[in-house]
Amino acid sequence: MATLNDEISRRRTFAIISHPDAGKTTLTEKLLLFGGAIHVAGAVKSNKIKKTATSDWMEIEKQRGISVATSVMGFNYGDYKINILDTPGHQDFAEDTYRTLTAVDSVIIVVDVAKGVEQQTRKLMEVCRMRNTPVIIFANIYEHSLDLFTPSKTQVTERVEIENVDDPRIDEAVGEKDASKLREDLELIEGVYPELDVNEYLAGKVAPVFFGSALNTFGVKELLDCFVKIAPSPRPVQAEERQVNPEEEPFSGFVFKIHANMDPNHRSCIAFVKVCSGRFERNANYKHIRSGKMMRFAAPTAFMAQKKNIVDEAFPGDIVGIPDTGNFKIGDTLTEGENLHYKGLPSFSPEMFKYIENTDPMKAKQLEKGIQQLMDEGVAQLFVNQFNGRKIIGTVGQLQFEVIQYRLLHEYGATVRWEPLSLYKACWIESDDEEALAAFKKRKHQFMAVDRDGRDVFLADSNYVLQMAQSDFPKIKFHFTSEF
Repeated sequence: MATLNDEISRRRTFAIISHPDAGKTTLTEKLLLFGGAIHVAGAVKSNKIKKTATSDWMEIEKQRGISVATSVMGFNYGDYKINILDTPGHQDFAEDTYRTLTAVDSVIIVVDVAKGVEQQTRKLMEVCRMRNTPVIIFANIYEHSLDLFTPSKTQVTERVEIENVDDPRIDEAVGEKDASKLREDLELIEGVYPELDVNEYLAGKVAPVFFGSALNTFGVKELLDCFVKIAPSPRPVQAEERQVNPEEEPFSGFVFKIHANMDPNHRSCIAFVKVCSGRFERNANYKHIRSGKMMRFAAPTAFMAQKKNIVDEAFPGDIVGIPDTGNFKIGDTLTEGENLHYKGLPSFSPEMFKYIENTDPMKAKQLEKGIQQLMDEGVAQLFVNQFNGRKIIGTVGQLQFEVIQYRLLHEYGATVRWEPLSLYKACWIESDDEEALAAFKKRKHQFMAVDRDGRDVFLADSNYVLQMAQSDFPKIKFHFTSEF
């Protein structure tokens, strides 16, 4: 029987991130194809083919052709167990992507050669650097072999492998001119670039680059073969109390994502738990740290995109789906009893705000439930204005308002309209000086709100107003992420 250490060392948990339309979902599909997890890749771009991409399963994603939620897919490849987290590329959903980066050990960034490195990709790369997360870029020839292949968009094709760059078969296959160009280019690459130092990659200091075409399945197997060899297995995770090593016997894990209505027939939420240490077992008793309650999970699931299978056990690096009836929040920790708090799952200060208004009074209950569940997912934040009692939704991008409206209608039967609200920023405020806090709230009573946890939030309508408030009230602390 495989030991805990064996299971840990064969796992590779990574996120695929990129700018929209750089071919990320297509690459995910092809990796699944090589893993035997699917047999024909959905032609993502073609509307004629109704097989939509395996990882884009929400209705709105199928309609808009964009990924708005992080998908989780697990499969075996040779001796390795691979867990891919496919993230939304669109910048309006960056927060979901940042949280996903807390649940992975390495990252593959997809760059579109035609567009080059875009702003969003730079931002994500900075987050990876900050966390020292190893990155491979898919846009070096790791093994000195030449693969001749026939392009195919949907299936894995036969390949001819040539070990030596001087093999005359290259001249026959591609012609003398291209063959000599290839030999020159290789010589130049070897002369200019140092050899890959795997330790530098693991420390997050260098990023190997692969060139290929995900659409034509070119260079994908090479990427995958190199990745499983050099990418890290699950690493230690920092909790507030101490560092937790994956090899420790007791189970621990944290919720990095919550998704409502994965199955439209059952109005249920699923909390995605990243296993950090030990062995997670079905029906075992685990402590939910925030509430202090002991909980058992009879139907934990593992994912192959939307297909879920009930699992009896999971190991560090694995992502387990737990049916959630409202017990979980993003960032919650589960353990076998030790009081641990995993950190690093902030909600950012939103940049766009709208009042949300119910247009059908008969559906108030459905709307309440819908807002509650969608806010639990962390797609946006809810504030209640203390001056007029109106509900405000704050997001980091315009597209989220469309997604929320669409999902409220199609998943909860609630219709809403948005009303404009001109705000610059929402920031959480606190103070050790109760009098100063009371004075601030009195002076700014028209701009005060509370978040879902009842914490004070100041709604600044311009940068100037915010700066003035900061200088006029030195005893007030202003926070721009919810984690303080």
